[in-house]
Amino acid sequence: MTALNHELPALLEYWLPRQRWFAAKGRPLSSVSVHSATPLLTDGEPLLDQVVLAVKFDDGSPVQHYQVMVGRREHLRGELQHHEIGRVGDLVAYDGLGDQEITDWLLAAIRDGRRIGPVAFVPEPGATLETEYSGRVLGVEQSNTSVSWGEQLILKLFRRVAPGLNPDLELHRALRSVDSNEVAALQGAIEGELDGEPTTLAMVQDFAANSADGWRMALGSVRDLLAEADLRADEVGGDFAGEASRLGETVAVVHDELRRALGVSEGDPRDLAEGWHRRLSATAGEMTVLAPYVDAIRAAYDAVAAMGSSIPTQRVHGDLHLGQTLRTPTGWLIIDFEGEPAAGLAERVLPDSAMRDVVGMLFSFNYAAFHQLLQWEPAPQSLDQESQLVWRANEWCERNRSAFCDGYALRSGIDPREHAALLRAFELDKAVYQVLYETRSRPTWVDIPLAVIRRLTTEADSGSVHR
Repeated sequence: MTALNHELPALLEYWLPRQRWFAAKGRPLSSVSVHSATPLLTDGEPLLDQVVLAVKFDDGSPVQHYQVMVGRREHLRGELQHHEIGRVGDLVAYDGLGDQEITDWLLAAIRDGRRIGPVAFVPEPGATLETEYSGRVLGVEQSNTSVSWGEQLILKLFRRVAPGLNPDLELHRALRSVDSNEVAALQGAIEGELDGEPTTLAMVQDFAANSADGWRMALGSVRDLLAEADLRADEVGGDFAGEASRLGETVAVVHDELRRALGVSEGDPRDLAEGWHRRLSATAGEMTVLAPYVDAIRAAYDAVAAMGSSIPTQRVHGDLHLGQTLRTPTGWLIIDFEGEPAAGLAERVLPDSAMRDVVGMLFSFNYAAFHQLLQWEPAPQSLDQESQLVWRANEWCERNRSAFCDGYALRSGIDPREHAALLRAFELDKAVYQVLYETRSRPTWVDIPLAVIRRLTTEADSGSVHR
């Protein structure tokens, strides 16, 4: 353990920023240290330690904590070489999730309900954790790491960890308690401690076999439409509106299930508007491109603050978009309930308006509609051009936004479009956030949220309601 504490950090300063799940790429590191290490496998090969790292930065920003299951062997062969961290003492350290012996042991530990020091392996009541397959790392995630056992089970290991119960685990447990069919069934978890507080380390669910990613399905539909010269969106073979409507129904059912499991509350619209104003002030100070729209955006926020009556609030997904959905042979599933990645845990577990999830999905239709278009027409103002492709992308977007709202209204009895002031304000806040994000991360995409802002502020000036 002495070698692990003293030799591993120096290796990680090089290895950590090169991992796709590391959330602070490009930021100069001040230091990486072992915050805690719990030995899980201590005899023979492989050795295994559950390690939490403390990462400090040159700019003095708050410490971030990351989790690595550190395996150690005398030699690494085959696929394990791709997971190497470096030599620690007489052994080679590596990311243990790439080792089938380790991942199979982790699954067995959850099935058996073991506890090793502060690390608890917790099966859900009635869980089914038997499988004839070996674990295999999936290479599709950006912020966590998942291991699947055939098409039966999937384990998600949370890479960046914080004290407290992760909303993904919390909300899956809540939905399991009301027998939800709109999420993959939770089967177990790995839980530990960070700074003396309970902390979620991993969770296991049923694998959504034969499923398709909602984002990729939507992109395929857009490509089908743009490739046609003279067909409308409802005439194209890849029309997505039926799926968008069913997806709206699924989101409405999940909202109802979360209300039944965790209750409802009320929020003050003035508090909501105050938060929006703070974000706008901070973002507009950095993003001068927002200057022409600031007054109109503030007016939309003030309209919500002046509503007078409280707003129903509840636990919501918090980061809902097409990429958080899976289409199975029997229907849609919602995944990844961690909430807004940029928000702290305390903020992510607060009750919120269900409108936030609705707007997340509506915004995702905007992105799907113009994702392909921006690759074909990358001019900065392409979304304002009167081209046929822009017109057709807008047609696709509006058709699917409307279908989603129809489906949501069918199952919830609440049509988001009938709450125009609240819907507009939530969309504008989302757009302001996305302008900052895209400018920093994907500058060629920034016109997508700007187009939403232009549309919504224009409608507000004209008094029209966008449906």
